[in-house]
Amino acid sequence: MMPDSTTPILVVGLGCQRGCDVDTLLALFHTALDAEGIDPRRINALASIEHKRDEPGLLALANVLRLPLQFFAAEQLAVYDTRLSHRSALAFTHTGCHGIAESAALALAEQLSGCPARLLITRQKKLQATFALAYAG
Repeated sequence: MMPDSTTPILVVGLGCQRGCDVDTLLALFHTALDAEGIDPRRINALASIEHKRDEPGLLALANVLRLPLQFFAAEQLAVYDTRLSHRSALAFTHTGCHGIAESAALALAEQLSGCPARLLITRQKKLQATFALAYAG
């Protein structure tokens, strides 16, 4: 479902190591949002990199939260490199972009809203996963 043009778009971007379980992702999701006082029901969608399309933890998270999950190619995410709060050489080596969570959140927020997005919550890391929240509208 596409939000109307007056509703702000909130998108969570996620990165994770292979095999990261849904409980780790869910804990990170709630911890990051709770710390900022953001109601999880305000989140419109989840986003990550194409490499994670078959990652069971991410797929389970989208199912548990009942949110759409969009994947982007590394080339689509690389255009956001200059807007990242943290640029990871390791992420670049493995994926071709310097930050998955932040760039995926920005990319989908802009795609859904049709206007520039900004990071509301910069990269948060817990165990095997990273989280970021982008806002547009």
